[in-house]
Amino acid sequence: QVQLVESGGGLVQAGGSLRLSCAASGRTFSTFSTYAMGWFRQAPGKEREFVAAISWRGSTTYYKDSVKGRFTISRDNAKNTVYLQMNYLKPEDTAVYYCAVKREPVRTTENLYDYWGQGTQVTVSS
Repeated sequence: QVQLVESGGGLVQAGGSLRLSCAASGRTFSTFSTYAMGWFRQAPGKEREFVAAISWRGSTTYYKDSVKGRFTISRDNAKNTVYLQMNYLKPEDTAVYYCAVKREPVRTTENLYDYWGQGTQVTVSS
């Protein structure tokens, strides 16, 4: 099995910043030769939506249009960790944020991802 543990969520005012981290571990995870990682989010009563994704080498990234220029996804493969730096946060960014893993190539469709974390709450006040 693969375990993905998100951290870094919290309560911030509009215009503030947070950095989310997701650390991967487990025997099944070690069987992936290369893998893409992504971030998704879900607000109460709404569908889960794509936020950002990154390829194995970090050379390819994708972002939801509404977060471009504000969020940056990165990874440190030596630490099996993906990050999401979130700047200029808005109340509409409030959601539970989930990280996920799939084999290469990187995609933005959630049902193509194999493993998911438990989520971390991000709340942006106005």
